Amino acid sequence: MELSQILFTHKQVTGGDMPSLLEQEIYSQPDVIARLLDKETQHIQQIVAQLPGFDYILIAARGSSDHAATYAKYAWATMARYPVALAAPSLQTLYDTPPRMNNALVVGISQSGQSPDIVAVLEEGKRQGRPTIAITNDSNSALAKAADHVVELHAGQERSVAATKTYTAQLAVMMLFAASWSGDQQRLGELNQIPEAINQALLSASEIAQRTERYRYMNQCVVVGRGYNYATSFELALKLKELTYVMATAYSSADFRHGPIATIEEGLPTILTMPGGAAFPDMIELAKELQKRQAELLIISDAEEALKLAQTPFTIPTGVPEWLSPITAIIPGQLFGLHLTLTKRLQPDTPRGLNKITLTL
Repeated sequence: MELSQILFTHKQVTGGDMPSLLEQEIYSQPDVIARLLDKETQHIQQIVAQLPGFDYILIAARGSSDHAATYAKYAWATMARYPVALAAPSLQTLYDTPPRMNNALVVGISQSGQSPDIVAVLEEGKRQGRPTIAITNDSNSALAKAADHVVELHAGQERSVAATKTYTAQLAVMMLFAASWSGDQQRLGELNQIPEAINQALLSASEIAQRTERYRYMNQCVVVGRGYNYATSFELALKLKELTYVMATAYSSADFRHGPIATIEEGLPTILTMPGGAAFPDMIELAKELQKRQAELLIISDAEEALKLAQTPFTIPTGVPEWLSPITAIIPGQLFGLHLTLTKRLQPDTPRGLNKITLTL
């Protein structure tokens, strides 16, 4: 949406005069993803063609970037059969015992490209003679300088502390690599529908804002997803923690059954991310079990069968393939986080104790 549309929507929903930086960045995502697809599709195809042989992929990332990496564990394995491992950067920075990276492609993901531990993993990969890729919003960052190949997010400066547009841009990069490795032109074509799908998801903002008042006093919740949207559960939980200070705990539906389901009691808010696809039957089964346990269900889905089980349904656009659904599924989570922050009279752009760039060793 254009800024004028953002302002109009903000006044309609909140009665305020000026949207927060967070809200502006949420609404900028269709343009960010369209720009990224335009500038990086061919570039990523060229990188894929130039890479030497490798057997698996090692990804170093933190925070929201780590959730994009979690998505890649599914997308890169299902479409290219590459096993994906998530690095433990402290092996380099704290224990000084870097693992052998034989036959690995080493990837670093960081919005700022500044975190020393992520940079250290890529530097170690290069020292061991492995190909390296940096995915960052800053092509002049330390991470970019450490890599053989750099993929820029083209998201523009991210001024809000809570990542939104850089997270969905990272997801789009993961999707571009998956489609390119698959060699399936249909996959690349499907990616082009994402900017408009995000636009459609944003149309639910006023409805989400109205439903948020119900959760003004929520101080804990559970967030569940599976498969491609396992990553979505973690990203949504993070947004709630950093923006609203709610103790949100994320699980896969499979892990949730292995013990944590015992924590469900009457009225506990439980957010289920469950668009149609391979994970849907399992998530429906879980939703019905949670309904029996009298959990308060908030459901993000494109399927009426799922939405009718919810006290609070969040509808996402239909027709989006499951492998692309994490981009559209996180939009209601971002909007819910934004409006719950406003409902609780907190500051969306300056969460307590947080900085835009986090440097970890």
